[in-house]
Amino acid sequence: MPAVATRELSEQVGVEVLDVDAERLVTDPDLPEICEELLERYGVVLFRELHASDAAQVEFGAKLGELAVFPKFPNKNVMEISFDPGNPLAPYFPSNDFWHIDGCLDKMIAKTSIMSARVITEEGGETAFASTYLAYEKLTDREKEQLADTRVVHRMARIQKLSHPNPTPEELADWDRWPQRIHPLVWEHESGRRSMVFGATASHIDGTDPAGRELLDDLEHRATTPDRVYTHTWSVGDMVLWDNTGLVHRACEFDRSQPRRMSRSTVLGSEPIA
Repeated sequence: MPAVATRELSEQVGVEVLDVDAERLVTDPDLPEICEELLERYGVVLFRELHASDAAQVEFGAKLGELAVFPKFPNKNVMEISFDPGNPLAPYFPSNDFWHIDGCLDKMIAKTSIMSARVITEEGGETAFASTYLAYEKLTDREKEQLADTRVVHRMARIQKLSHPNPTPEELADWDRWPQRIHPLVWEHESGRRSMVFGATASHIDGTDPAGRELLDDLEHRATTPDRVYTHTWSVGDMVLWDNTGLVHRACEFDRSQPRRMSRSTVLGSEPIA
C-alpha cells in the first residue's frame, strides 16, 4: 500500500496528510483504507487547503461507507453548515458550540464526519476535538469498574436548551419529535477498544442516581481540558475527517452575522452500541 506523508497535529489527537491533492483524493484506490487507519490511530485527519469540490468529497466519502442523505439540500449527501437565513437547519446549529457526538440521537451513531471549509470568518469559528477513547483510558481502575454498567439518556431538548434557554412551545414540540436514546456510558467497540459516550445530548443517568448530572459534567470536563484537545483553525479549502465514534467535538465562538459556510458529509454508522 502506498504511504502518505503525515505530521501529528497535537500530542493526543490529529494528523495532517501532507502529500495528497484533490485529484489523488478521488483517484488513489488505497487512500480510503489509509485514512481509516489514520482515523483509528489519531481520530482526526486533516487535508490542508485541499479545495476538493462537494462532488469530490462525496465521491471519496462513499468509499468509506454509506453516506447520510440530507433531503433539504441540493446535494443530498452534503449538509451546509451556516447561519444563512435560508438554511433550513440554521436554528439547530447554535448547539454545535457544545461538546457533542454527531448522530447520538440516531438509531446508529455516525461512523465518520467529513467537513470542508468554503467560507470562513476572520476570527473564531475553529473546531475543537477531544478523544473519548483517551477519556476512558484516563479513568482509574475503580472508575472503570463503577461505570461499566452505567447507561445515559440522550435527548434533543437537552442540547438545544443550552443555546435556547427560553424555548417557545413550538420549539419544545419540535425537539420532542426526536426519540430519546439510551446509550451505555462506556462503549466497548468491536475492535476491543473502549470509549466514553457523553456530550451535550446527555440528559441524565438512566435511573435515579442523584449525582448523575455532576458525574456527566465532570467526565466531560476532564476529557476536554486544553492538554487533551486539538483545535483546528480553518483555512478555505481545508477538509477534515474525524472518527465520530471516538471523539467529541464543538464549534468555537464567532460572529454569526459574518458569513461562514462549511460542507459536511456523514458516513453512516455500522457498529451498534451494545
